[in-house]
Amino acid sequence: MQSKTILKLLGLATVIAIAITAIALTISYANHDQETSELTDVVRSTTIGRFIQLPDGMTHYELTGPADAKSTVVLVHGFSVPYYIWDKNFDFLAGSGFRVLRYDLYGRGLSDRPNVTYNAELYDRQLVALLDALKITQPVNIAGASLGGPISITFADRHPGRVRSVALFDPAYLTGRVQPWKIKTAYVGEFWMCTERAPELPAGQREDFVHPEKYPHYFTQYSEQMRYKGFRRALLSTLRDYSTRDSRPEYERVGKSGKPVFLVWGKADQAVPFETSKQVLKAIPQAEFHPIEGAAHVPFYEQPDVINPMFVEFLNRIG
Repeated sequence: MQSKTILKLLGLATVIAIAITAIALTISYANHDQETSELTDVVRSTTIGRFIQLPDGMTHYELTGPADAKSTVVLVHGFSVPYYIWDKNFDFLAGSGFRVLRYDLYGRGLSDRPNVTYNAELYDRQLVALLDALKITQPVNIAGASLGGPISITFADRHPGRVRSVALFDPAYLTGRVQPWKIKTAYVGEFWMCTERAPELPAGQREDFVHPEKYPHYFTQYSEQMRYKGFRRALLSTLRDYSTRDSRPEYERVGKSGKPVFLVWGKADQAVPFETSKQVLKAIPQAEFHPIEGAAHVPFYEQPDVINPMFVEFLNRIG
């Protein structure tokens, strides 16, 4: 009889412990949840840029430069920083005679956060649809930063006739690695993204710079997008469904195509270490390589006076 009582007490204690843990996790999730708003037409009416409805959702973009420019430059941002990451280059390129397009990937900035799988197909589909909707039919110069690098490489590989040249700025070089269990496990990944990863993202952007103290406005912009529902889901799906892919064959095919490639790397990059440039150069031997002193993961933002002129010279030289 005594043993049965003990077992009942142990069972009750287990139930209570589970209930307390569940309550604590729920409270923690709620306390960390920053996604309190919906992206609406009212929100979008107060912002710069334009919006266009594409098959997978609304896309936020900006297009400038001469309508009769000889070519268009398409700027693709990386994992989580929206299109303002190109603020130091956008107007310079337009002022140099190019038509320039930048846009927010789905899930970021002021583009929609559709409840879909954030994989290579989605990002490629978004860019194809955007170019088609804007009636940009001539081959473009596509430029990608960080995760925007493999997105640009995929586009160049799948649609060679639509690409004039490729520019890569500290590009991710994906090798098909499996993500840690806490990312790939259902519910655990969502909890981790809400309570750990997302809260550290704004401050984490500082690691992309050698001198982050010079750019306070860059960091104050970041948190705005985190208010809108679906941001974390998009990033988590990107980690699960995009970052795990192997992009090396696409890099190699672009290398074999002989297409002009402009490659820039900040020598102090911690996010995608400078040594990774060797792998990219091996895959794309024709790449014109520019290591940048005094810059980390976003050299085009930290050293625009160095990079902008050489990029324009490259674009003009390739015709």
